[in-house]
Amino acid sequence: MKVFKNTPTKGSVRVIIFRDRSEGKDAWYGVALDFNIVVSAESREQAYLLLIEAIDGYVHTINSIRGLSDFSPLNQKPEEEYLKLWESLTEGKPIPSPYQVEFFGLRNLYA
Repeated sequence: MKVFKNTPTKGSVRVIIFRDRSEGKDAWYGVALDFNIVVSAESREQAYLLLIEAIDGYVHTINSIRGLSDFSPLNQKPEEEYLKLWESLTEGKPIPSPYQVEFFGLRNLYA
């Protein structure tokens, strides 16, 4: 039986805010790894706010589903690209160009 980390009443999500300057782009992105949410914005502040809003909406929606016994939507497998970026960040390895990471860490889902 699989044991999930996040439940409707407790948990956290890994987040990364970064800038991508590849192929003529200059965009900011916010990623919630455990929910596979990605937002894009013109500034890091906007990327952060949009990501927090998306996370809160997602958790609220999942929690509003009556009779949900499978918490897999709260514990998704991240996209490989973002998982590798997270691992590099947490292990102190160099970040691959063209990414410029502004912030990474855990966001508590239930304060």
